[in-house]
This record gives sequence, structure tokens and C-alpha cells, in this order.
Amino acid sequence: MTTPSTAEQPWPVRTVSLKVQQWISRLGDVWVEGQLTQVNARPGTATAFLVLRDPAADISLTLTCSPRLLTGSPVPLTEGSRVVVHGSPTFFAGRGTFSLKVDAIRPVGIGELLARLERLRQLLDAEGLFDPRMKRPLPFLPRTVGLVTGRASAAERDVLSVAAQRWPAVRFAVRNTAVQGPTAVPQILTALAELDADPHVDVIVIARGGGSVEDLLPFSDETLCRAVARCTTPVVSAIGHEPDNPLLDHVADVRAATPTDAAKRVVPDAVAETAGVRELRARSRAALVAWVHREERGLAQLRSRPVLADPLRALDARADEVQRLRTTARRDVRRHLDTADTATAHLRARLRTLGPAATLARGYAVVQRVDGTGAHVLRSTADAPPGTTLRVRVADGAVHATTTLTTDPPPTPADGAQQQEDR
Repeated sequence: MTTPSTAEQPWPVRTVSLKVQQWISRLGDVWVEGQLTQVNARPGTATAFLVLRDPAADISLTLTCSPRLLTGSPVPLTEGSRVVVHGSPTFFAGRGTFSLKVDAIRPVGIGELLARLERLRQLLDAEGLFDPRMKRPLPFLPRTVGLVTGRASAAERDVLSVAAQRWPAVRFAVRNTAVQGPTAVPQILTALAELDADPHVDVIVIARGGGSVEDLLPFSDETLCRAVARCTTPVVSAIGHEPDNPLLDHVADVRAATPTDAAKRVVPDAVAETAGVRELRARSRAALVAWVHREERGLAQLRSRPVLADPLRALDARADEVQRLRTTARRDVRRHLDTADTATAHLRARLRTLGPAATLARGYAVVQRVDGTGAHVLRSTADAPPGTTLRVRVADGAVHATTTLTTDPPPTPADGAQQQEDR
């Protein structure tokens, strides 16, 4: 049927199922990796049903295969096994279900898992997730400690008991999750997000009491490592597996060897802190007493000095010298003033003798020609023709005059002698 479906002409169920089956059959064969969470192979049946789950997400896929693939596997395939399967997507039109028809199952060995983890470790290290500069310091006294661990596990008991012994007032926000298997990573991610969003939680501890390499695979999951790196709250990794550290130990802000070690790192020891406070108080008291005694000795030495025993003796010794210096200074100042007064009087007399006022007082006058440009000293009769306005300055003032006649000056005795000689 190629006619598009409408409300008036809908497709029947068989048509939709057949079309979906046709589209899915075009996908071809695929290789898929995951973790087996359910294996159902009943004796006498021709088909075995399995559930393959993504280790980092809450997504699963139904598998169908021949029971011979399970019985002929070199490694027993059980729930929790990591496998790589090859098959083709299949849609059963009769039931409307989707599955992957598998024709090959390959268990993932320890060597291959370790090689993958090494490649992932190098990738995360190259991205800077292991950089010590990115590690956040733990608070000295956290208000609430977030704990992610298995329910009723030894790791939970160790962390809670040791922390309570060290600091009885400590509070915990416990999130019990699966710590191995296909559901571990999603549950740990959910608990980690809840604790990181809680403003009262100051530090988060992810604890497990050790295990095999396969059991600890969730703590090397890439999604979990990146989630821990994105946390704003400091994270402590306490997996308790020394030979092969999971990648979470490198990404976390602090790595603890065991859950007990994590409790010791997260909260301080009240007994040790109290002893430290007492020691510091004793040291402070001793330092203060020593300082007071040292200052008392210094004051006693200062009080015993002559300058403090008789403070005025030094002033009395200098009083005569100060008086003598004052007398000498006063005498020198007076001598300099008398010398300067005499020199000033001599200069005043010389200025009075050489000044124009003295000349005018002896009967002389200064004649100036007054015109539009100002007053000019008259130096020749030629500069004062008849009608010229003159200003005559004498000792006690000045008068103005106008020239009416210009005459030659009378001959001097020297001029008369020269005329007699000429005749």
C-alpha cells in the first residue's frame, strides 16, 4: 500500500507492522557491546532470550539466539558478563516487538578490558581530568558528608563508625546504590547528582570494599569519571582496591586507600584537635609569660640608667652653654646691625649729593619742551622756537612758559680771547 494514511483512509495494523519490518531489515548486521543482565535459555527450546544493557545508561536491548551459542562459549555467559555480539535487527510483526537476532557472541576478556581501560585512562589524562591543579581541597569540618555506597555494606559501616568516633557531631547523607553490575553506574550517577545539588553537603565519598577487576568496572566508567570531574563538591574515592586502581581514583579530588582511610580524611579527630588546642594554648601562655618577663627586665635596665635616675642633670649641664651662646649670638647680631646702619647712612648721603634734587636746590632748573608727544628736556635753543610751550622744574615745583624770542648766548671769556686773536 503506497497511499498515504489519512483519518478517512487509515492503514491497518498489518500494513504498519510490515513497513516497520521492511525498514528495520534494511539496517544490516551490527556489532554491539554491552553487559548481560538476563539470560533465559530453557531446555528443549530452540531460542534463547537475553537482555543486553548499556553499562553507562539505562538502556537495554532484547537478544535472541540459538542455545548452542551459550553452551558452546569458552567462557560461561552469566548475568553481568561483558560481551560483544553480532546480529541483525529484527522486528516481529505478529507481536510488534523489536530484538537483535544474534549469530555470534564474544566474551570480553580481562586483557581486553584492561587495554580499553588503559586507552580511556590516556584519553582522560590528555583532557586534563587527572591534573593535580584541578583537585579541590577538602573542608576542615564539613557540615554534611555525602556517602554513596552499597546497602548494609562493610564500607558503609566502616565510614560511619570511624567518622563518628573521630567527630561525634558529624552528619551523613547516605545514598545506597548498586556497586557492581549493569545497574551500578546509573544509580551512582543519580546519587552523585543529588548530593552535588544539595547545598548542605560539603564533601562526597564514593566507597566500596574492593573486589575483582570485573566487579570494579563501574568505577572506571567514562560517564562516571566525567560526572565526578564536573562536580562542584569535592569527591573522595574510597574503593579499597590497591593492586589496580580504578579510573575514579585518578579523577576524584582525594583518593583514599580504604573506606576507613576516607573517614579519617573527611573529618578531623576530635581528640587530636583538642590536644592540639591545649598544646597551642600552653605554647601561647609560655610565650606571653616570657615576653612579659623580658619587657620587665628591659624596664628595670632603663630605670637604672643615670639619665632616668636624674633627668634634670643633663639640662643643668647645658644651661650655661645655652646662655653663653645666646649672649654671643645677640652681640654678633647687634654688631652686624650697626655696621649695616652706618653703610646705609653713607649711601643715603651720597645719593642725596648726587641726586637732581640737590642740584635744583642750588638754583638750577630743568627746562622741558611740551608737545603732543610728551615732555622732552630742552638741550638747544634751536629746539625752542618762538611759541614753544615750556615746563620749567625748580626745587619746589614747576612753572609753564612760552618762548617769545631766541637770542644767542653771550660770549665766554675764551670766546673773547679768540676774537681778539682773530683781529
